Amino acid sequence: MPSDEPPRRTEPDSDMLVEIARMRMPFGRYAGTRLIDLPEPYVVWFRNRGWPRGRLGELLATVYEIKANGLEALLAPLREPTDPRYRARDPRGFREGDR
Repeated sequence: MPSDEPPRRTEPDSDMLVEIARMRMPFGRYAGTRLIDLPEPYVVWFRNRGWPRGRLGELLATVYEIKANGLEALLAPLREPTDPRYRARDPRGFREGDR
């Protein structure tokens, strides 16, 4: 039985990824740290305690998913070129259709 729902989007929202790479944590222990650079235990702490309201909460939840699933390499091209974790090319070696 086919579903009437449109297929789910599987590509990341590039605008959100850029925002994660540029936005700095506005408060707390890591105030001033870019969201992309927050330590995973800190993001997990937010997940357990509750996300902040609004856009920051959405971005932190996305950071959690990226870090928890080992997808941090996807953000490497969005880092500053002076950052040692910067990579100019797409880090994914496999793309759909490369079978």
